[in-house]
Amino acid sequence: MLAGGIVAFPTETVYGLGALASHSDAVARVFRIKARPESRPLIVHLRSASQLDAFAVDIPDYARTLAEALWPGPLTLVLKRHESVVDEVTGGGDTVGLRVPDHPVALSLLDALIEAGGPSTAIAAPSANPFGEPPPTTAQGVIDGLGAPKANDDGTPDVVLDGGECPGGVPSTVVSCVGDWPRVLRYGAVPKETIEETIRRFVDA
Repeated sequence: MLAGGIVAFPTETVYGLGALASHSDAVARVFRIKARPESRPLIVHLRSASQLDAFAVDIPDYARTLAEALWPGPLTLVLKRHESVVDEVTGGGDTVGLRVPDHPVALSLLDALIEAGGPSTAIAAPSANPFGEPPPTTAQGVIDGLGAPKANDDGTPDVVLDGGECPGGVPSTVVSCVGDWPRVLRYGAVPKETIEETIRRFVDA
């Protein structure tokens, strides 16, 4: 992946289609493989909350509380992007979605990338399915939707990591954290009530 490869990998929700988050060409290829509109941002998968400041700025205290309490887990926090985040990841916008997956294969992949690429290494990944289709929960589902890896084929993943069936199948909950008050942008695996209990305040929907 450090050289620009695309890897499909399991998370606790669904399989993701990942590229090195700092590799503009690889991220652009993810969009091509999925036939995803380039204006639709990707989620950056981190190894831990300690990487937050490498990808976001002006981080509210409640966002740090959510990250510390609910990561790893199916919660995506949308924050003001750090200037180092490439435009291809954010669709040219000024925010970035961040989360830490709770799956041993995903975390092992991140560990290996960080060991080789440094502490600011992360994976930009949407779900591993053609745009508009249901996200896959198995490696075979990835292959059925996107095709099996083929040498020198720009239109398929380079590697599909088979981690068995994803236990969740429900996408992450997405929460905007760009202001004084959090707001749910997409309901998913983490209930709104859990978020409110964690930060001890109401969340806008």
